[in-house]
This record gives sequence, C-alpha cells and structure tokens, in this order.
Amino acid sequence: MTVTADSVQATRLDQGPGEVSDRLIASAARLSRNAMTEIDWSEPMDPSKYGCSPEWCSLYGTEMWDELTEEQQIALTRYEFASVMTNGIWFEMILQEMVIRDQYLGEYHSPEFQWSLIEIADECRHSLMFAKASEKMVGASYRPSRFVGWLGKAFMALARNEVAYAAILVAEEVLDVFQRGCMNDDRVLPFVRTVNEIHVLEESRHMKFAREEVRESMEGVGWFRRQFSALIIAIASFAIVTSLHDPKAYSDAGLDRDRAVATRKRNSHFHSMMRTSCVHLMEFLDSVGLLTRPASFWYRRARIL
Repeated sequence: MTVTADSVQATRLDQGPGEVSDRLIASAARLSRNAMTEIDWSEPMDPSKYGCSPEWCSLYGTEMWDELTEEQQIALTRYEFASVMTNGIWFEMILQEMVIRDQYLGEYHSPEFQWSLIEIADECRHSLMFAKASEKMVGASYRPSRFVGWLGKAFMALARNEVAYAAILVAEEVLDVFQRGCMNDDRVLPFVRTVNEIHVLEESRHMKFAREEVRESMEGVGWFRRQFSALIIAIASFAIVTSLHDPKAYSDAGLDRDRAVATRKRNSHFHSMMRTSCVHLMEFLDSVGLLTRPASFWYRRARIL
C-alpha cells in the first residue's frame, strides 16, 4: 500500500527539480530499504516457485512454452529474470556515471545535489541486490552485446539534459513494468518478490526526479533539438529494451536458443504486455514533445508502442 500511495503522490507533485528533490529526500529518509539485511540470502529456494510471473516470461502463450514441463518453465523464468536484472545493472552503472557527471561541479548545498547522492547510493544498493539475486537464483549473469556495450559507453560520455534523463526514465520504467507484474505473485520466489518490491518503491522516486529534469530541459527548446533528442532517446531505448533478454539465458535454461529467440520475436502476448504497461511512459514522452514520428518507429521496433 505504501508503494501505491507514494507513487500517486509523486504523480501529482510537479513543481520542478528543486521542490521535488526536497520531497524525495524526505521520502527516502522514511522509506528506504536494504535488501542485504532484509533478505535471508542463505534460505533455500522452493523448487516449485518461479523467477517471475509466468505471464511475464517472453515465451508464455506460445507453442514452445506449452511444450515445456513445469520444471522447465520454472527454470526458464529464473534464467530470464536473471537476465533482466543483470542487464539492469549494466544500465544502472551508466545512470550512476551520468548523474555524477551532471552534479560534478554542482551546487553542493542544493536539494538537487543532495538528492542525486541519494539516487546514486540507491542504485549501488540495487545493483548489489540484483547481483546477489542472480547469483542465488541461477549462478550466472548476463550483459549486452559488445556493440551495445560500446554504444552504452558513448551514450554515457555524451548524453546531456533531456537525452540523459529521458533515457534513464525509459530504462527504469521498463524494468519497473516487469517488477510490478511479479512482486505480488505468490507463485514467484519470496526473495525475488522482495527484490522487486524494494526496487519498485525506490525507483518511483528516481523516475519522478527524471520526469522533472526532462520537463525542465524541454522548456523553450527549438524544433531541431526536440527532433534530434527524441530520436537519440528512442534509439538508446531500443538498445536497452532489446538487451534485457539475453539469448544465452535460453540456452542456459536448456532450450534451443535460436528457436526461443525466433519465438519471442513472434510472441504477440508478450508484445501486448509490454505495450500496455508502457502506455503512461509514452504519454509522458508525448506530453513533452519527445514522441516524434522517427522516435515512434524505434519504440514500435522495441515493442513498447
């Protein structure tokens, strides 16, 4: 209930980064959590529990999914969600560097600077939490391709203002979509539900701040900058979203990798789940002028529009 109330309150309070930072600092003081002390990482896993809600598996609803035994389905959800979480670590490291760079010579006394430090600390804890969860669940981690990794380095070095914060928002919103769909499902491993709950709660503050930064950055921008920023954000978002499900997770789960990848690309159920859950994200991008026609092409390719 706390997550819902906090999220609703955050949606209403659109008063600029300074005022929002004050509120987020107070919220973090009241509500921040620590998975390293809250979760018993040595507790054995129930073999009948999934790694994510089956409906959120990228193969759910397909003939290939129906061919699997329940044991194979459980294993697949564990490997697949480990892929989502550890690729999330990759982007959280990009996020941390961009936020540090943005505040490097900032106003150190300001609420915005202080909130940025809290956000960086949160992301460090989240990355450690994801790493521990992946280690416990499958003993493996996943990363984007070498090319996408190189693009991430370039983006990390060059992205500024609305480009940086809108890409942060898209990545966090998409991960939030998966986790909200699984955190209250009794079929999912209890420690994974706790991981999801912690991340959803704390990322609601991060996403609020990112939205305010994007709004402020977009005030009074010209046509060319809006078109250019929208396109770069969309391409970055495509690279992020399509990297979450590493094909190696399928082979690690004992499946035919090529067939699984082809099945995922055709899976209308999974695509519909993603599009429906990203409606509010697309509405926000449209409201600030960042859902242009060229950008929409890349969001459709990523199956989130």
